[in-house]
Amino acid sequence: MRPASQADSESPAGGAHAAGSGPAPMKPALPFYRKLCYAIGGIPYHMTGNVLGFFFQIFLLDVVQLDPFYSSLILFLGRAWDAVTDPAVGFLVSRSPRRKLGKLIPWIVASMPFGVVSYCLVWTTPFNAAPDSLKFLWYLATYCLFQTSMSCYHVPFTSLTMFLGGNQQDRDSATAYRMGMEVFSTLIGSSIQGQIVGGYHASMMKNCSLPNRTLYNSTSPGLTDSLAETRRAYMFTSVILGALYFMACLVLVIGVKEQPGPLSPLGKAQLSFCGSLRMVLGHRPYIWLLGGFLFMSLAFQIAQGNFAFFCTHVAGLAGKFQHLVLIMVVVASLSIPFWQWFLLRFGKKTAVPVGMSLMIPALIVITVVSHSFLVFAFMVVLAGCSTAVLYLLPWSMLPDAVDDFKLKNPNCLNLEAFFYSFYVFFNKFAGGLALGISTMSLYFAGYSTSDCTHNPFVILTLQILMAPVPITLLLIALVIFHFYPINEERRKEMRVELEEVGHRVEDESPGETKL
Repeated sequence: MRPASQADSESPAGGAHAAGSGPAPMKPALPFYRKLCYAIGGIPYHMTGNVLGFFFQIFLLDVVQLDPFYSSLILFLGRAWDAVTDPAVGFLVSRSPRRKLGKLIPWIVASMPFGVVSYCLVWTTPFNAAPDSLKFLWYLATYCLFQTSMSCYHVPFTSLTMFLGGNQQDRDSATAYRMGMEVFSTLIGSSIQGQIVGGYHASMMKNCSLPNRTLYNSTSPGLTDSLAETRRAYMFTSVILGALYFMACLVLVIGVKEQPGPLSPLGKAQLSFCGSLRMVLGHRPYIWLLGGFLFMSLAFQIAQGNFAFFCTHVAGLAGKFQHLVLIMVVVASLSIPFWQWFLLRFGKKTAVPVGMSLMIPALIVITVVSHSFLVFAFMVVLAGCSTAVLYLLPWSMLPDAVDDFKLKNPNCLNLEAFFYSFYVFFNKFAGGLALGISTMSLYFAGYSTSDCTHNPFVILTLQILMAPVPITLLLIALVIFHFYPINEERRKEMRVELEEVGHRVEDESPGETKL
């Protein structure tokens, strides 16, 4: 990822040190292996999250055969549970003492086994003939357990960005490496899940070509076997992705050590939960960033959650949507270096509207055109370029907002996990809200899991969910980002201020050994 390395080669601003202070030692650059190990640690969250985003709704409706009302409750309540766990985990992490492995990494290690097991349980179907109420309780419980485990993993992991060492440019470079790896993990997860289960979905849809049949006709032994094979395929892929989850966590723990800084001492936060909440949500740049990120993420996840349904039931591309997903994530992965170069050349605030605007024509064409795989493939290329911006820019802008807060509030330290927990929460909340809106809309439109052809209201609902709703949300996000106050000039000012603080701390404690 060469554009990211451009940032690595920049000097940590040795000339910014006041001339009267004497020559300051050059701050060591962030080593490549640490960036890589840190980036690999981001695989579990995005790999599992995007697989759930693309496939969980169709799994509940078409494989588990759960009523759309119960399905929407699972999706929405699961993310509502995150409304409690993410800020709570962020506060607990901020109040945690520093141990032998550090302050953040012990949370990652302890949560990993629960995350792997609960992810596999989410994709099991132990109650095939059970009533919907029992299925609802099972999937709600396993989904909430997985979300809790992922909060305990992802909140400290994202907070680790502030403790990798190096300077502002090194941190941006590490973020680009991480985003590239997370998009690549989406490619891995979507490829494994899509290529294994996509063919089974296509074979299940063949039942519609038979006269007087519904999608799940229990009188046909062959079709009953096809449904059972589809369920086994989902379980098999969950085990594979769970193994990747474990290995990524192992690489992170071995390769990354926490590095405290002058304004990031890795100590225990002294403020109460309400006091921390008031300070964090009272920081204006952070609020603008949260709002823009929420609407941007909501737009993407509504389109993502309905894409498989739209291809299957509206566009006439059943059994091919997994190839389109593969194309999109490949393009997104390959686009990360370009967008990293773009934000370094033109600034982060400029990259946001340029990148996100590519999604709008893609959604319009996908909604209007049907039964054309080539047209869809070209449009998902545009969507993939825009998706790369969604991955890279918000997470690259967050450390700037945290730095701005620490410089303006030097007595309120060790709140990094709180900042990141709300960011994670809004991303997950957007996902739950998107899936809840989608499944509830399909429920009121009259969607039935056993219908081969759907009434015009279902078709119209899917078309609205694929273009007008996401485009409106994207436009709102662009307006919010326009008012985001941290531009390139402010970033340069913060870089100088942070270096001055670091030099002052070094001068005050010359005998201390750096970690």
